[in-house]
Amino acid sequence: MNGPAAEIRSILATDCGSTTTKAILIEKRGDEYQLIVRGEAPTTVEAPVEDVTAGVINAITEVEELAGRKLLDNGVIIKPQNGDEGVDIYISTSSAGGGLQMMVAGVVRNLTGESAERAALGAGAIVMDVIASNDKRLPHEKIERIRHLRPDMLLLSGGVDGGTTSHVVELAEIIAAARPRPRLGIAYELPLIYAGNVDAREAIQERLQDVMALEIVDNLRPVLERENLMPTRHKIQEQFLDHVMAHAPGYKKLIDWTDAPIMPTPGAVGEIIQTVSTQQDIAVVGVDIGGATTDVFSVFKNREAEPIFNRTVSANLGMSYSVSNVLAEAGLENVLRWVPFEIEVSDLRNRVKNKMIRPTTIPQTLQELILEQAIAREALRLAFEQHKQLAVELRGVQQQRTISEAFSQAESGQSLVNMTALDMIVGSGGVLSHAPRRQQAMLMMIDAFQPEGITHLAVDSIFMMPQLGVLAQVNPEAATQVFERDCLIHLGTAIVPIGVTNDGDECLTVQISGGGMSPVDESIPFGELRRYLLPSGEKATLKLQPSRRFDLGAGNGNAVEAEVTGGIVGLVIDTRGRPLEIPADAAQRVAQLTKWQTALDTYPTP
Repeated sequence: MNGPAAEIRSILATDCGSTTTKAILIEKRGDEYQLIVRGEAPTTVEAPVEDVTAGVINAITEVEELAGRKLLDNGVIIKPQNGDEGVDIYISTSSAGGGLQMMVAGVVRNLTGESAERAALGAGAIVMDVIASNDKRLPHEKIERIRHLRPDMLLLSGGVDGGTTSHVVELAEIIAAARPRPRLGIAYELPLIYAGNVDAREAIQERLQDVMALEIVDNLRPVLERENLMPTRHKIQEQFLDHVMAHAPGYKKLIDWTDAPIMPTPGAVGEIIQTVSTQQDIAVVGVDIGGATTDVFSVFKNREAEPIFNRTVSANLGMSYSVSNVLAEAGLENVLRWVPFEIEVSDLRNRVKNKMIRPTTIPQTLQELILEQAIAREALRLAFEQHKQLAVELRGVQQQRTISEAFSQAESGQSLVNMTALDMIVGSGGVLSHAPRRQQAMLMMIDAFQPEGITHLAVDSIFMMPQLGVLAQVNPEAATQVFERDCLIHLGTAIVPIGVTNDGDECLTVQISGGGMSPVDESIPFGELRRYLLPSGEKATLKLQPSRRFDLGAGNGNAVEAEVTGGIVGLVIDTRGRPLEIPADAAQRVAQLTKWQTALDTYPTP
């Protein structure tokens, strides 16, 4: 690192993806950091090149040309900045070569097993399987499974500090018997991180020291009432760099170039989501919908008002390679409920299969676009449902209760995801970031996530969240300034009363003032979508009076006043009810969807 963060004038950052390497140049102009240019080139981790740095140099060369300044000297990044040449720091993330693939093991599946899964996901891993003492598999089945999957790394946890050691030692014996082989060649020593009961460390060392590269960290569940995930997450990322990345072609050279540890791409996206949540003190949900997987990130406060970060990866929900899985998991009826025209089921199936065969194709007609966006809604909805199941209060914990709560308390294991407390949703991935009209992205997110109360929505313009995530480790100020200024495209704010009644019944009275708008004072019946133009950066004051059956977060029938921020789409008032119901009758469905999409000017009129 060259000097303190305050002296950093320029930052070069790359993200080595599985197919494309993206490079961005950030400079300090006046008091603010700004994105200057962005370049990209094919990733070169595979044959024939087999050197990731070649793709990095190609992407930086494009940045050089676009910025009109010299950054490279004979294929080496010039550091620190000298006049108009070079940059002060260079940082990178990577998901090339399939990212980080892990297996985790815990004694009890929904206690330490779940904590281990959260630790691995939060570090940016794909969790291939969770082995647990009570997962109903016989020892030989567990051994066979570990051998078959060939992960990059294992995480073993179990037992609270001072508790019984026998179960976690049994799991260690199963792993030792499996002697798992890595994906990345014979010279690679497979890392195993032990984050369980401290009393079992000696026994774990005896059984695993000679079998794997054993690393020991603090127990991730030291007592039943508390998780301690950060030491494990940091160790996973350190091992990712020292073991997994070190064996991928060209990464040793890349590691020498960088001024901060290379992070797994999803781990870096999680960092920027956490940084924004911390700096603005807001609850955030982020989503990255790709071709093969959909990642969901969230920061919500628990009962003790501590912000808790969670990430889940739905490895079988995506828009190209995994598109058939979306159809299979969601069911045809759920996809078709978002389609505002009649279509044969066989026609829909054929279109989905074509997308799997040719994953890089983009929709050529309006009908194809609408179908793709219908499938995207279901991929997002299913991924969010899976996220809610893992982002939970700790299970098995005795919660303190007052007498009045004793009769109504929800069981522990309740989801942390509280939609009325949610302040912001950030969408990323081609189907959201590159939607031809921004209203399409906003409506997809409203339909899939079903926000409640008042929620701001935005999309990542050119997918630079990974680079900003690793930058947040070095210079949080620069990361958040560029995130707000250049990365986020603010779509606007959704206002959604919770409740259900009949179409046309009274639901919400709205008064809007300020923000350069003409004042609005109107009553909106149930079953409507309304759009009000409020430009990005403009703020308006809302006075909202729900009818007695509806709640905006302050209780049924209670008025709410709020200041909201605009965006490219503006303010969207959604009185369609929560949970959202779409008519099952085809003709009614088409009429209803057409009415809603016309209200937002979502698609061009045929």
